[in-house]
Amino acid sequence: QVQLVESGGGSVQTGGSLRLSCAVSGASYSSFYMAWFRQAPGKEREGVAATDRRVTTYADSVKGRFTLSLDSTKNTLYLQMNSLKPEDTAMYYCAADRANWLLLPKYTYWGQGTQVTVSS
Repeated sequence: QVQLVESGGGSVQTGGSLRLSCAVSGASYSSFYMAWFRQAPGKEREGVAATDRRVTTYADSVKGRFTLSLDSTKNTLYLQMNSLKPEDTAMYYCAADRANWLLLPKYTYWGQGTQVTVSS
């Protein structure tokens, strides 16, 4: 059974940075397509970044500010978030699937989420 555990969320001011981590257990992340999503209160879950390990796709709202990366030695996915804005405030989730859903929220495996709050 694949398990995903996110960490690294917190509260920052506008313009600040955070790095989220997603530790993968039960299987190698190289067996899956991986992605980051976020969901703000009252809004639908939104794809932020997705990778097939060769190409990473970003939502327009985060291009140039967020960077997805992978560490094979730690079996961990990261999301470096720079120049954060209040509209980035949301619960952030890591997701995995053997199918490539890109930024669609159809992934099979999900973490529990980590909260990111950006104040103005």
